[in-house]
Amino acid sequence: MLKRLLLVGIFCAPVAAWAFFKPVRVVALELTGVSCINDTLCTDDVSRYQEAAKLYDEALHFVDLSVGSIENKPRVIFCSSDTCSQFFEMGQRAGVNVGTFGIVISPRAWKPYYVRHEMIHHLQNEKLGMIQAWREPKWFMEGMAYSLSEDPRQKLSEPFEQYRSQFEGWYSLVGKERLWTEASNL
Repeated sequence: MLKRLLLVGIFCAPVAAWAFFKPVRVVALELTGVSCINDTLCTDDVSRYQEAAKLYDEALHFVDLSVGSIENKPRVIFCSSDTCSQFFEMGQRAGVNVGTFGIVISPRAWKPYYVRHEMIHHLQNEKLGMIQAWREPKWFMEGMAYSLSEDPRQKLSEPFEQYRSQFEGWYSLVGKERLWTEASNL
């Protein structure tokens, strides 16, 4: 009986990981219908590869210059279909950052500021560590991503507008030079 349970556990563990642990979906894309052009860029529509590559490169360059240097380029999955978004359980979100495992961009988020926003979250995870980044105040995490990505929307829905304002007030006192030192003290 114990051997059977062990065998069932061994065979079920990969399925359970695939179903319940999102980073596995981002890392192991073979069964998703998503094609990876290289180690860092994937899409469900290879005809839009050039557009995705341009967005990726612009966001990476922007974040490196404006916010901080990204040490490990993130894998970004650009979904052009709702089926792809649904597979990654995005719901209504424009983008999802899965720690330092990767980023998923929804069909409506193929815009520079959305990709920058998610790359800033990736950088936060690199600089602060995934656990500390997860524990950071929401106003810092989201406010920083909305503000420093240069999101052009004049008014965000709440609480995100408040987060952006709170971050901008804090950032005006701290500045770019002390950003990460002060962030680790929050």
